[in-house]
Amino acid sequence: MNRITQLFNIKYPIIQGGMIWNSGYKLASAVSNAGGLGLLGAGSMYPEVLREHIQKCQKATDKPFGVNVPMLYPNIEDIMNIIVEEGVKIVFTSAGNPKTWTSFLKERGITVVHVVSSSKFALKAQEAGVDAVVAEGFEAGGHNGREETTTLTLIPMVKENVSIPLIAAGGIATGRGMLAAMVLGADGVQVGSRFAASFESSSHDNFKETIINVKEGDTHLTLKELAPVRLVKNKFYNDVQELYAKCPTTEELKALLGRARAKRGMFEGDLVEGELEIGQIAGLIHDIKPVKQIVDDMMSEFESARNQVASLL
Repeated sequence: MNRITQLFNIKYPIIQGGMIWNSGYKLASAVSNAGGLGLLGAGSMYPEVLREHIQKCQKATDKPFGVNVPMLYPNIEDIMNIIVEEGVKIVFTSAGNPKTWTSFLKERGITVVHVVSSSKFALKAQEAGVDAVVAEGFEAGGHNGREETTTLTLIPMVKENVSIPLIAAGGIATGRGMLAAMVLGADGVQVGSRFAASFESSSHDNFKETIINVKEGDTHLTLKELAPVRLVKNKFYNDVQELYAKCPTTEELKALLGRARAKRGMFEGDLVEGELEIGQIAGLIHDIKPVKQIVDDMMSEFESARNQVASLL
């Protein structure tokens, strides 16, 4: 056991990213049943939809699972109340000040983890009383930090500054990547893109096929004036770049983005006009697999890589 498996009472220190439009109860329960920690992605769920997914997840697994809550969410109070009412024991918060909800959740016996992109924010999260932090490097898909700090440098920097358990995220999809992150000081890893390309992910098959066809250099972090996001380069991405060439205002960028662009891309499968959020590591993902196989393969590769490193000495 290590600090992360102990904190969540799980077999392996693998946490599934609570990705919007990918992380329904089928994915979360499958990851938990495979020995990791599954997370429901509340960022793409109306409050009552989240309640339904929590209840279905509770029926689908008797193992621990949690909910990922972006704190910019408009119905945040409803979401937090539903989490408490339904007896969820683990909450990952992101995109906001950890002080806002940590004490509310902790007072109700909930384990709280906050996602950060820098040592400065990791320290603030620790001061706010969270139980652990996820330090997410700039390689990660979806919404990201403005600092562009890579996972390789971010993990040891955060490790140097905080004493609470540390989970590495961004660019981790293999057992070797997991071992590397843990050698750098992480107690566990959070995996997003690899689980997005699973049978149990709730995203559209078109999006899953896109993930396994992504090559090195096919994604880019953009829209920093709104909320930095890593996207696959498609027509929508090219439209954004054309607008940037005209030095747009924030309002013009918002107008182009519009509403429900991520849903259109990832959930409805519009590969042309949709927002397709995936990490750089997609270049190493070549197949869509069941969650259990993903977890088993990661752990098997982790063990063989660990033995290989030992033999180098």
